[in-house]
Amino acid sequence: MSIADIKKTFEQKAARSIDAFKSELQKIRTGRAHPGILDQVHVEYYGSMVSISQVANVSLLDARTISVQPWEKGMGPKIEKAIRESDLGLNPSSQGELLRVPMPALNEERRRDLTKVVRGAGEDARIAVRNLRRDANDQAKKLLKDKAISEDDERRSLDEAQKLTDRAIAEIDRLVQSKEAEILAV
Repeated sequence: MSIADIKKTFEQKAARSIDAFKSELQKIRTGRAHPGILDQVHVEYYGSMVSISQVANVSLLDARTISVQPWEKGMGPKIEKAIRESDLGLNPSSQGELLRVPMPALNEERRRDLTKVVRGAGEDARIAVRNLRRDANDQAKKLLKDKAISEDDERRSLDEAQKLTDRAIAEIDRLVQSKEAEILAV
């Protein structure tokens, strides 16, 4: 393994950590409707658990309402039950085969709780990036110990890992701030 390999691996894993954090933020609901909120809800379909998007068309009716149109006739009540039993706090209503899922307005206390959840998820993402930096630094130190690189190369590798870490953490902080602003917007 070379320093370029260490850097490339670090960049790829940091990008995956940021992507995972973005998908985690999408699951945290705001006052507005977002079809991705229902991605974590699973429904039984012929003996296996699948996400709602695999058995129904999920779209927005308006800024506060998600519509769920099942592809098969008998799936409506199962989907309605799965949404109701999820921990999202949503209460779907059935209109024939179409399910309407209104997004309840957030009160001030719930908004503060959600910002705490966002900050906690952001801290978890920052910890993941710091762990990647530690792994990259350990690999560079091992190469130095095995005399595969010089001390100057090792120092450059440590500095580069720190710069990549700073960039990734700045991106995570930006995502946290934008999500908090979205949650706190009335």
